[in-house]
Amino acid sequence: MLNNQNDKLPPRPGLAGGRPNRFALVFFLVMAVLFAMYFFRGSGRTEAREIRYSDFLRYIEQNQVESVTIRDNNTVDIFLRGNSGAAGVPMRTLIPYQDPGLITMLRENNVNVSGAVTGVSPLRVILEFLPWIIFLTLIWLMFRNMQGSGVKALQFGKSRAKRYHDEDKKVVFNDVAGQRDAKYELEEVVAFLKNPQKFTKMGARIPKGVLLVGMPGTGKTLMARAVAGEAGVAFFHMSGSDFVEMFVGVGASRVRDLFEQGRRNAPCIIFIDELDAVGRVRGAGYGGGHDEREQTLNQLLVEMDGFDSKDGVIILAATNRPDVLDPALLRPGRFDRQVVVAMPDIKERESILKIHAAKIPLDRDVELSRIARATPGMSGADIANLVNEAALFAARRDKAKVEMTDFEEARDKILMGVARTTLVISDKERRMTAVHEAGHALLHYFLKNADPLHKVTVVPHGRALGMAMSLPEEDSYSRTRGWMEDRIVICYGGWTAELLCYGETTTGTKQDIQQATEMARHMVCEWGMAEELGPVAYGQEDEPIFLGKEIARHKDYSEETARLIDKAVKEILDNARKEARTILETHRPELEKLAEALINRETLVDDEVRAIIGLPAREVSAAPLPGR
Repeated sequence: MLNNQNDKLPPRPGLAGGRPNRFALVFFLVMAVLFAMYFFRGSGRTEAREIRYSDFLRYIEQNQVESVTIRDNNTVDIFLRGNSGAAGVPMRTLIPYQDPGLITMLRENNVNVSGAVTGVSPLRVILEFLPWIIFLTLIWLMFRNMQGSGVKALQFGKSRAKRYHDEDKKVVFNDVAGQRDAKYELEEVVAFLKNPQKFTKMGARIPKGVLLVGMPGTGKTLMARAVAGEAGVAFFHMSGSDFVEMFVGVGASRVRDLFEQGRRNAPCIIFIDELDAVGRVRGAGYGGGHDEREQTLNQLLVEMDGFDSKDGVIILAATNRPDVLDPALLRPGRFDRQVVVAMPDIKERESILKIHAAKIPLDRDVELSRIARATPGMSGADIANLVNEAALFAARRDKAKVEMTDFEEARDKILMGVARTTLVISDKERRMTAVHEAGHALLHYFLKNADPLHKVTVVPHGRALGMAMSLPEEDSYSRTRGWMEDRIVICYGGWTAELLCYGETTTGTKQDIQQATEMARHMVCEWGMAEELGPVAYGQEDEPIFLGKEIARHKDYSEETARLIDKAVKEILDNARKEARTILETHRPELEKLAEALINRETLVDDEVRAIIGLPAREVSAAPLPGR
C-alpha cells in the first residue's frame, strides 16, 4: 500500500492537537496559581498597623513599648506591653530622618531592641517578572502556531511534492487492467531504472520525460505509480496547480526545489499531474503584464534541459488536453514520448471489473462479461464507481451478496441519473411523457443503422421526465453517415409523436432538438457529409477561448458559404423529421400500444417492447442484461 511518508514523521511542536495543547494548558494553570499567590500572599497572617513616628515616640515616653525590631535602618516593628489598650496588635512606622537619640531613648525606657534585614525571596522575584514571562510566552506560542499552520515566509518556495513509499503492497502493472500498449511503452522506463547500464553501454538515451495522455478516469495516475512500483524507486507526486501561488516567483522556486529533491533521491520518478495547469502555451494575452504561470513554465523547461537522464530521474506527467501544451514541452529532450492511456475496450472492461469485483461478495448469477459488454464508453473510474454503487444497492436491501439486478440498477443510475420516484406528475403530463418516449423507442426498431433499444422509462431521472436509452452491440470508434442520420431521426421521435397525438409539442423537446442540430452541424462543418459543400472543414471547434490570439480569430468562410451551411443543416434536419413522421404514422397503432404500456408499467426493456409491438426477440451472441 502506498502511503505518504510525511505521515510517519513525528508531530512537530507548535502544531494544533496533542502535546502542544497540553503544554499550553499546564502553562496557563501555573500562571493562574502564581497570580493567586501574588494577590493573596498576605491573607494568611495579621498585617501590621501603620502609625505615625510621633505616635511611636509618645508610646515610648508613656512606657507602653515592650520591644522593637529595626529593619533596614528605616522601618520599625513595634510590639506594645500587655497592659496597654492596643496590646497584641503589631505596629509599624518609618523613620523619617536620622534620629541619633532613638536608641538612647529606647534604653532609658527598657525597650528590647533587635535588628533585621529584609531578604528577597525567589517567589517574589518570579512574581515581579511574571508579566514579562506571560508576554514572551504568548509571543512564542503565536510564532509556533504560525509555523505549524504553514504560514512561513521562508517555506513558500519549497516544493509541495508528496513522496510515496511502499510498505504493505506495491502497485504494479498487474494491478492495472488492460492498457497493454501503454504498459509496453513504459516497460522501457522501468528497465532503465532497474538497470541503466544496459542502455548506456549501447549509447542509447532513455527519454527524460514521458507524457501520459488520456481521458479522465482512464488510470494515468495509477499507471505512473505502477511504474514506480515495478522499478522499486521513490515516487514524488505533485499537481500542476501546486506550482501556482499568489506570490511572484514562488512557482519557479518550487520547480527548482522539486528537481533538486529528485536529484537527491535518485533514482526516482517525479510525477506531475494535470500538467496543462502550468504548461499551457505561452503568450496567453496581448498585454505586457507579468504572468506567474509563464515564469513557472520557463523554469520547468530550463530544469528539464539542465539534468541528464543518467541521473536516474524520470519525469512523468499526465494531462487530458495535450493540444493546449506549449510546443517547447513536447520537443525531443523534454517530454519526448507520449503514451496514450485509452478508454478500455470490452476485454479490458472485464479485466477491470474482475479487479474491483474481487473486493465484494458476488452472487452466482453475476456474469462480468455481460456487464462489460453492456458498459461501452465507460472508463476505469466509471467501472469502479459502478461496482461500488452495486454493492451499495445490495447493502440497502440487506442482501448477503451482490446480484445481477444490483449491477443493472447501478448502471442505470450512472447513465440516466437518480430516479425521482417521489416526483408528483399529473395524469395528462404523464401521458404526454409516455407518448414522447414511445416515439423515441419505436424508431429504434424501424431504422437500419440505429443501436438496439435497451430500456425506455417514464420514471423521472435527473432533470428528464423520461428516457429511452440504447446501447451499441459492440465497441465502435467511428460512426457512419447512416448512423448519424438515424440518430437524428430518433431525436425527432418524441417531437413527432407529440405532434401526431396532440397536434402540438411541449418544451420537453428542447434537448432533443438541440442534440439533433449539433449533430447536423458537425456533419456539415467537420465531417464532410454534405454533398453540396463537400469534404471541407468550416470554422473552428467549439472550445473555450484560452489563448489571446483566438480573440481576434475570424471566420474562415464567406457569408455565402455560411448560408450554404445553414441550408445543408436545415436539409438534414428536415429529412430526418419527415422520416420520423412517416415511420410513426405508419406504425401509429404500435405507438399507442407502447405509450399505454409505459403508463401502466413505467419501465420496459427491449424484449418487453418487442412483445408489445409484435416483433420477434432479438438474436444476439449473448443474453442481454436483465431489465429490472
